Amino acid sequence: MKKAILGLKVGMTQIFDNEGRAVPVTVIAANPNIVVQKKTVENDGYEAIQVGFDDKDEKKVTKPIKGHFAKAKVATKRYLREFRFEDAGSYEVGQEIKVDIFKEGDRVDISGVSKGKGFTGAIKRHNYSRGPMSHGSKYHRSAGSMGASASPSRTLPGKKLPGHMGAENTTVLNLEVVKVDPEKNIILVRGGVPGIRGSLVMIKDTVKA
Repeated sequence: MKKAILGLKVGMTQIFDNEGRAVPVTVIAANPNIVVQKKTVENDGYEAIQVGFDDKDEKKVTKPIKGHFAKAKVATKRYLREFRFEDAGSYEVGQEIKVDIFKEGDRVDISGVSKGKGFTGAIKRHNYSRGPMSHGSKYHRSAGSMGASASPSRTLPGKKLPGHMGAENTTVLNLEVVKVDPEKNIILVRGGVPGIRGSLVMIKDTVKA
């Protein structure tokens, strides 16, 4: 059975395993997700469930969104996401998905929006090598050749240049679940995950299995 849940990145810390070794972990607060809608092959062409996460004042949402939650008889949520499960039909509208669907030792993929780095040069953005730094060199941290003058006489599409870096959808694969605390709705995952503190992340079974 495929599993997935939405949560908020709290931050990083470390815990100690049974042998006394420090383990770097990311703390994710995964309060219960509520099934808001079921997608079916007959109506939508595919099977999925739509879940809501993180309560939001209904006065702060538009009327169509408010009506969407009212139809499901579910409190207004801040985030709506879809999970495509093969067994989506086994879920019911209003059902809670809690953090205890995962257990210690599970392998997961975590998706989120990476930290924004602003405008960066080609070396930082695309891992280019720099030129000679000695006196007289006129090539230090540039992006390199823009294209030959006679042919093709233009810069080819896709040339890796300086520009905005980060703030894009990112997935880290095959992370280990170190600890799950159902009482506090917290899951600890070994290593780092995308995003700033307080950002939304999606935890799901790894595709590496």
